Amino acid sequence: MNFETIRVTTDEIGVSTLTLARPDKHNAMSGQMIAELTAAAELLANDDNVRAVVLTGEGDSFCAGADLAWMRAQASAARDERIAEARKLALALRALNELPKPLIGRINGQAFGGGLGLMSVCDVAIAVDTARFGFTEVRLGLIPATISPYVLARMGEGRARRVFMSARIFDANEASELGLLSRAVPPADLEAAVEAEVRPYHSASPQAVAAAKALARRLGPAIHDALIGETVASLADTWETIEAAEGIAAFFDRRRPLWQV
Repeated sequence: MNFETIRVTTDEIGVSTLTLARPDKHNAMSGQMIAELTAAAELLANDDNVRAVVLTGEGDSFCAGADLAWMRAQASAARDERIAEARKLALALRALNELPKPLIGRINGQAFGGGLGLMSVCDVAIAVDTARFGFTEVRLGLIPATISPYVLARMGEGRARRVFMSARIFDANEASELGLLSRAVPPADLEAAVEAEVRPYHSASPQAVAAAKALARRLGPAIHDALIGETVASLADTWETIEAAEGIAAFFDRRRPLWQV
């Protein structure tokens, strides 16, 4: 399968690397990337030769969140269109979250907004210790709704509330404390750290790994259709507020929104 915004490669021992490949856009997620991530998750899930998957980004960033062109389109879209687009992202995240293979995040740089959603669906996420993170949606008058089931499952409510609604930028050490990351390492050590996480799966039964992961998901917080529908509707509601209109306009006009002091 040919992709334009991502790359999927698999080595001779069954380790696939799924790379976000829009480095000039800091790997921001466009509608096309979201669709390609969903397709890639299905492809990897059904490939018996794949033993483990590494999710990473090309360039200096892991994922800067939503693509600006996508944001512009959403600003003028009807409610039904906004719901449909948000649902596509929710389903891409669910497909990755339910991937019957271990998913190891190789977090090569900054991640904001939706990028933190991608980190949260990884079974293990290891980042360079120079990376910065933030749930920046509220700066635009929006909320981190679509990613919220996965973020809350990863962090827990108490820790999430430290950063979920402030848009505060935090470093890799704090991301580790919050549970978003398994650990942070110097950039020179990232490859070795990821390899150390992948290596045990060479000796593990693929069927047992898939069953154990499915069990963990069943015992953890339930992320079902109704919950996804609720988060998507919440985002659509927020898009329709006066402050969202002001926040988006201010962002594209490169000025401060009226509420900023």
